[in-house]
Amino acid sequence: MMPCVTSASPDARSRPIGVFDSGVGGLTVLHELLVQLPREDFVYLGDTARFPYGERAPEELARFASEIVEELLRRKAKLLVVACNAATSAALPILERRMMETTLGVELLGVVRPEALQAVAATRNGRIGLLATPVTVASRSYERAVGAVDPHVTLHPVACPTLASIIQAGEQFDERAVDSVRAACEPLIAAEVDTVILGCTHYPLISPMLQRILGPYVKLVSSGGALARQVEHALSTRGLSNPREHGEGRYSFLCTGDVGAFREIGTRFLQMPLGDVEQVRLAAAEAFA
Repeated sequence: MMPCVTSASPDARSRPIGVFDSGVGGLTVLHELLVQLPREDFVYLGDTARFPYGERAPEELARFASEIVEELLRRKAKLLVVACNAATSAALPILERRMMETTLGVELLGVVRPEALQAVAATRNGRIGLLATPVTVASRSYERAVGAVDPHVTLHPVACPTLASIIQAGEQFDERAVDSVRAACEPLIAAEVDTVILGCTHYPLISPMLQRILGPYVKLVSSGGALARQVEHALSTRGLSNPREHGEGRYSFLCTGDVGAFREIGTRFLQMPLGDVEQVRLAAAEAFA
């Protein structure tokens, strides 16, 4: 059966897509969205003042995500993308339930399910590795997502406490940093995985290093491309695709921390000009309290 396509007003269709992350890692997802959906407008929020999310309590992440969602809804986002694995794992089910209790009708999409689908489709021997932050691993969200697709596939998770911070800092990888990446890959090599999920949106920036350590026949799976296709499908199904016929859409940036640092590091992640960045102070989200 074909999905039912609703018809939204021109004003609703012209609104931006909201994307958020704990820092600049989600810009790797935004990059794919900008490439695959060039007619759409985007507003990206990086919660750099509270980065990293990887070792925070799930309840705290749910509160942070609620505050960010409230800010993006205030800016008229027509669809929300949680471009953060930790926030998706800890907060997405809570946000979805609370969103259903409102009359806003704004859909939320996260990064976990698209990666799980890709990984199961890619594996040949049924052994999949996961590199992620401690809170993402502890949530077992990837085990549930992979198991829902194929219960016969085995997932081998590895928590990487400091890797996202090293990447976001923009520092040169010295031998100690390389050794930490190699140590994270060792259990995956020992488990003979043939597919590895990059369970943090920062990790695609070190794909060459990971590929070298894991070997050329291991498939690396990241969320950007698959999530962009899911966003495109959601917009089409809900009749929310931007009516713009020519030219590229606009994109803008918000951050909770230092604007200069966000712009400097973010350009490396997005691989496109950032332009102006607005600093925001997030208020308590009463609608999601």
